[in-house]
Amino acid sequence: MHTLKYLLLVIAVGALAACASPVPVDSLADAHDGHIVFASFTPGGTGEFLSRGAEAHKVLISGELSVPGGGTSVVPAVIILHGSSGVNPGERVWAQRMNALGYASFVVDSFTGRGIRNTEKDQSQLAMTADIADAYAALRLLSTDSRIDRRRIAVMGFSRGGVAALYSTLAPFHDVAVDGTLRFAAHVAFYPSCGIAYDARQVDGAPVLMLLGGKDDYTPAAPCAAYAQALRAKGVSVTLKAYPQAYHGFDRPTALRTVSQATSARDCHGTYDLDRRQFTMLRDGESLTGAAAVEESRRCLSRGVTLGGDPQAQAESPTDVAAFLKRAFE
Repeated sequence: MHTLKYLLLVIAVGALAACASPVPVDSLADAHDGHIVFASFTPGGTGEFLSRGAEAHKVLISGELSVPGGGTSVVPAVIILHGSSGVNPGERVWAQRMNALGYASFVVDSFTGRGIRNTEKDQSQLAMTADIADAYAALRLLSTDSRIDRRRIAVMGFSRGGVAALYSTLAPFHDVAVDGTLRFAAHVAFYPSCGIAYDARQVDGAPVLMLLGGKDDYTPAAPCAAYAQALRAKGVSVTLKAYPQAYHGFDRPTALRTVSQATSARDCHGTYDLDRRQFTMLRDGESLTGAAAVEESRRCLSRGVTLGGDPQAQAESPTDVAAFLKRAFE
């Protein structure tokens, strides 16, 4: 009887231990894979990010790390950032693709640690700059892993994750988040939002791949094509691929569907100048700043978007990404 009670106690303690929150890490010197909890911070907005004020708002987030080859050789890595629905099978499929190419993958979960499930209906739950903060927190962490080549760490994101992957190329974000010469080796942005864009004179110099949907009514392609041209004018090597029949989420094997309550900035036109820390919105040809710009950024939002896979994009995007990363990691 005592033996039975002891066994039940051991089982109970083991169950509690399994449910306990993992210990956060600030180094991967022990070179372990799997679920990893690490620190980031939650900026209330762009100004707070740039002024380092958000460093007071630390938060624990997590990621899933997979390093191919059992750590027998040093490999490149790809940080993967999810969209407004959180981490789903799509990000995990891309992680497997990166592993098959011989790259480590780190799928970052920006929502769970912050108590968020989904931001499709309300993006104001989390500033877009929080995803950028998470991308750089992941970069700093992976740079401590001896199995990973710290000079060859790319960032890839989808939708709002694509926003972070794209705009993390701007030097003011980099300079706040990372000390020294550590930087991303490449940026891969799937269907990011470019109607309200971040801008700065200086960039990190890494190449950029933008993958866009020609029929995307959530984050339209045209503003991103214009932003690609602006990056090229700064000397950035930008590869842009638009799949003409594709809607938002074109890389996923899902049927087309309408999400009536999802908010889109497709009718918005604005810029946040990181150098001057000035937010400007355009309305009927007039430039608005200050409170008027903030009000316009809310007024211009619309609801109702189309999501779903596209056969051409599903077939070609893995090859497009693989070719781009191969060049970037050379």
